[in-house]
Amino acid sequence: MSNGNGFIQEDPWRIFRIMSEFVDSFQTMSHVGPAVTIFGSARTKPNDKYYRAATAIAKGLAQHNLAVVTGGGPGIMEAANKGAAQAGGKSVGLNIELPHEQTGNRFTNVPIHFHYFFARKVCFVKYSLGFVYMPGGFGTLDELFEVITLVQTERIPQFPLVLFGREHWSGLLQWMKKELAQKNKFINPVDLDLVSVTDSPEEVVELIRDYERRLGTPGVLPKAFS
Repeated sequence: MSNGNGFIQEDPWRIFRIMSEFVDSFQTMSHVGPAVTIFGSARTKPNDKYYRAATAIAKGLAQHNLAVVTGGGPGIMEAANKGAAQAGGKSVGLNIELPHEQTGNRFTNVPIHFHYFFARKVCFVKYSLGFVYMPGGFGTLDELFEVITLVQTERIPQFPLVLFGREHWSGLLQWMKKELAQKNKFINPVDLDLVSVTDSPEEVVELIRDYERRLGTPGVLPKAFS
């Protein structure tokens, strides 16, 4: 029977692997420039309206010299990487090793591979000046609530957080307003103003560009996790 010493002996080496993921990804991402991360379901098919919208959003961002960052997999991630690549922009894929679903898509021209979810999640936030949330599952919701918590608690600047697809997001937003803000007062009502909701790819691009213009210095990211 194992006495657990194996885990103790492996932990120091695991630290080195974690460090290497941060060093490699930070080094690559530091040369990408201003970027926008697009989240969404890996299961979305190419004939889906949200797939087409993600492609259009990414293409519009790339045309304004904004790199597009995704999880590097299929579905919405593929759509966004495709749009950025078609516009001649930087198409970043932060791919993760998973037993199901996740295989790298062919539209990334800046691929980075991760073993650890938390290292990957840091890179999503550290090098982006805006976040777009297409319809998705647990992973998309995880990223939404993580980033909105970081903004709410002022751990990172108040980046644009754009929810695309009113039909998809309206039920969640109504529940948060009723249960979290009004009934239980777990959040302040103004916290819900941290997100924008739209069905227009053009509006997504304009919201991001407006924030970039307000930064005042093109090409310079506000400090996140400094």
